[in-house]
Amino acid sequence: MKKYVQGSAVARVLRDRNAALFLTGVVVSGFGSSAMWLTSGIWVKSLTGSDSLAALTVCAMWLPSMAGPLLGTVADRVRRRPLLVAANVTMTALLPLLIAANSPDRIWLLFAVLVLYGVNGVVQDAAEAALVATALDAELLGDFNGLRMTANEGMKLLAPLTGAGLYARFGGPSVALLDAGTFLVAAGIFALVRVAEERPRRARPRAARASLRGVAAETGEGVRHLWGSPVLRPLVLAGAATMFLASLSSSTLYAVVDKGLGHAPGFIGVLYAVQGAGSVTVGVLSGPLLRRLPARVFGALGVALFAAAVCLRAAPSDAVAFGCAFAVGAGLPCVLIATLTSVQRATPAPLLGRVAATANTLLFAPNAVALAVGSGLVAVVDYRVTLPVTGAMGLVVAGWLFLSPPGHDPSGTPWAATPPPRTSAPTPGPRPTPTPRDTGAVE
Repeated sequence: MKKYVQGSAVARVLRDRNAALFLTGVVVSGFGSSAMWLTSGIWVKSLTGSDSLAALTVCAMWLPSMAGPLLGTVADRVRRRPLLVAANVTMTALLPLLIAANSPDRIWLLFAVLVLYGVNGVVQDAAEAALVATALDAELLGDFNGLRMTANEGMKLLAPLTGAGLYARFGGPSVALLDAGTFLVAAGIFALVRVAEERPRRARPRAARASLRGVAAETGEGVRHLWGSPVLRPLVLAGAATMFLASLSSSTLYAVVDKGLGHAPGFIGVLYAVQGAGSVTVGVLSGPLLRRLPARVFGALGVALFAAAVCLRAAPSDAVAFGCAFAVGAGLPCVLIATLTSVQRATPAPLLGRVAATANTLLFAPNAVALAVGSGLVAVVDYRVTLPVTGAMGLVVAGWLFLSPPGHDPSGTPWAATPPPRTSAPTPGPRPTPTPRDTGAVE
C-alpha cells in the first residue's frame, strides 16, 4: 500500500479541482448558515420577548433531520450536482422573504423558512456525500472529510460574531440577505464541479415510484443496507451513543464554569474556542490516521479520548478545563468522520444519498433527547457525579466499538476490503496522480 505523509495528503486534496471546489462551497455556505443559526434566535427574542420561542428556532432547523431517511431518497432519484445547484438557488430565493418578518404577528414566516432551511440542509448533505464519493478518488475521502470538519469548525468560530454584529447594526434582514448571497455563491461553485453522472436507474414504474408505498420501499432499501452492514452498523450505533453522551455532558458546562471554576458564564465561550481548535486539529490528521487504522479503531480511539476528557472535566482547574475542552474537540469528531467516510466507501452509488441521510439522522437525533434529559439532571444531580458516570459510559462505548467484529472494513488499511465498484462514470479531465477509485459536530 502507498505511504503518504500528512502534508502531501492535504496538498493532494487541495490540488484536486473537485475537492477544492467542494471545500470552498462548504466554507461559503457554512459561513452563512452559522451566522443565520445564531441570529434567528436573537431575531425571535427581539420581536417576541419569548425565550421559549427563541429556543424553538434551533428545533425548527433540526426537526427535518428526523425525516432524513425519507429526504435522502430525493438525492438518489436525480443527478446530485444539479440537485445541489438547485437547492442552493432555492434558498437564495427563500431567504429574502424574511425581510417581511418585522413584527410578532409575522414570526410564523421566520419559522416556516427555518423548517424549509432544515429540509434543504438534509437533502444537500445527502447529495453532497454521494457526489463527493463519485467525484473524488477513494483514497482522498478521509482527508477530505477531515478538512471539511476543519472548515465547518472554523466557520463556527467566525460566522456567529459576524452575524451578531450585522444584526446589531442593520437588523435581521441583513443577515438573511448575507446568507442568501452565500447560497448563491455556493450554487455557482457546485456548478463548476466536473463529474459525469449517469441518470439514476428507474427500478420501478413512475406510478409506483410516486406512490407512498414506492417511496417507503426506496427509503427502506437505504435503511436495510445500513443496518445490514457489519462495518456501518457498529459505527453508527457507537456514534449515536457518543453524541447522546456529548449532549448530556454539555448540559453540565454552566455548572462546571460557575461552581467548579468560579468564572462568569462568558468563560464558556473561551472553552468552546479551545474545543474548536481541537476539532480543527483532528480534521487535518484524520486522513493519514484513516489510512493507517481501520475506521472502527479510529472512531473508538476518538470516543475514548472524548470520554476520558469528560471524566476529568469535573476537576476544579482552569488548566484541566482547557485540556479537556481540546480533547473533547479532538475526540468527538473522530467517530463522525470515520462513519461518513465508511458510508461513502461501503455503499453502492445508487443508495448513497439514502444511506448517508439515514446515518446522519441516527447520529444526531439523540442530541435532542440528551439535551432534554441533561437539563433535568443538572437540577437534581451534582455535575461531579454526572460527568464521571457519563465518561465511564463513553469508555464502554469505545471498548465495544474497538472489539466489534471488523467485517470488510473499507477504510483503506492493510486489512480492508476493496471498495465496491461505483456505477457513476469517471470524472473527466486531468486529475493529479490518478488512482483507483464522507459536520459539524462538536459538543
